[in-house]
Amino acid sequence: MVDMIVDCNDLDWQDAGESYHPDTKIKVLRDDEGGRTIVLKIPKGFSMGGHTHIKNEQHFILKGQYEIDGQVYTERTYQLIRPNMTHGPFTSETGAEILVFWN
Repeated sequence: MVDMIVDCNDLDWQDAGESYHPDTKIKVLRDDEGGRTIVLKIPKGFSMGGHTHIKNEQHFILKGQYEIDGQVYTERTYQLIRPNMTHGPFTSETGAEILVFWN
């Protein structure tokens, strides 16, 4: 049985908030005690400092690309970032849309 179905096309882009680069947008697909799932839309010129989380963070790049420590990650790239592992800084010359899971 399916617990949740979300048509991302029915969701509006929202401002991602103060912890993100200006003009960064999100669509929240899930946000509950089990974790959070979003589509993150980062603009051209995006930058974010290195940081950690207390949960697993997973990225799947849907469109565009971003760079971490000189390595460019492109569309259809997946990353698993373990808890308390510093990741970043992130930059993007082109912008990107990224499916992000925290669990």
